[in-house]
Amino acid sequence: MNDKETAIVELIRENPYLSQQEMADQLNMSRPALANLISGLTKRGIITGRAYILSRDNEIVCIGGANVDRKFHLNEGAQLGTSNPATMTVSVGGVARNIGENLGRLGSTIRLLTVAGNDADWQLIQQQSAVHMDVTAVGLLPGESTGSYSAVLSPDGELVVAMANMEVYESLSIAYIEAHERLIANATLAVIDLNCPKETVEYVKERALFHGTGLVIVPVSSPKMVRMPDNLEGVTWFICNQDEAETYTGIAIQNDEDWQLAVQGLLDVGAQNVAVTAGARGVMAGNTEGDILRFPAIQRATVEDVTGAGDAFVSGVLYGHLEGMDTREAIQRGLVNASKTLGSSYTVRPELSKAQIEIEMEEF
Repeated sequence: MNDKETAIVELIRENPYLSQQEMADQLNMSRPALANLISGLTKRGIITGRAYILSRDNEIVCIGGANVDRKFHLNEGAQLGTSNPATMTVSVGGVARNIGENLGRLGSTIRLLTVAGNDADWQLIQQQSAVHMDVTAVGLLPGESTGSYSAVLSPDGELVVAMANMEVYESLSIAYIEAHERLIANATLAVIDLNCPKETVEYVKERALFHGTGLVIVPVSSPKMVRMPDNLEGVTWFICNQDEAETYTGIAIQNDEDWQLAVQGLLDVGAQNVAVTAGARGVMAGNTEGDILRFPAIQRATVEDVTGAGDAFVSGVLYGHLEGMDTREAIQRGLVNASKTLGSSYTVRPELSKAQIEIEMEEF
């Protein structure tokens, strides 16, 4: 597209209901000249239908958490009621943001929708995220603090305790989503985590279904399962861990049969594809068109850090889905990405790429 065509497309992205005269006035050109350019864009398939609706972008919209993660690595076992010697690392995190970075490194075009404080933590997130995703639509809220997550990790990398300051996400409102609905309408896939309020999750589900946009729901913890929608109609993938599945379905998962029943229960309420993880036991996954299968976890001799492994699994699965792979192939890529992330000190491992994950698939 030339400069004038690009300017027209950007105006339409902002407001597809502008009249030709309003666009012409803003672009300082005549209405007939604008009409000719719009006609050309329509013939080339860049604009489709009424109200100047743009053709679907090959973009993934990630909605939810974008935090600063502070990890305290204990030198020895935790002792309560006293200070514990530890080293600290600071990195950027948040479920939606982590999935966005993983998928960005795997070749997808990513847009982040979230809210944050206009503070130093946001500046760090922006600096480290912008190379992998578009963060221009993030809402900055004066007087609010950017989301943060502080974790205490044992010497072998296991989580001892974590604290999450996520109050800012109560402002991830329906009004904010409405202002950016065009991004969801034009996206290939929308991924939302449960840092968002329940009414926002419900609204995004409704609008994704209306626009024919694929939708992925990713919980962040068992307590936040109360933010789940009442059903999963229109949900392309629902990926959660055992505790979260038990909370939503009411099924106590004590054996493989229970595990399968939980997956089937999630499919029965509308999800097209479901994966329920159970740590070292692996994953149980299925879809509306096939069997429910168990996939063993990839065992590691050492674990550097558990933070980010779940997000890495989700991202690997979605990468496979976007590449047109079947459930088995997609789950395997999720397991590989999670295993490699467990062995990394980074929340999102920097060596990740489409070529790298396919090389790693040959190891397993």
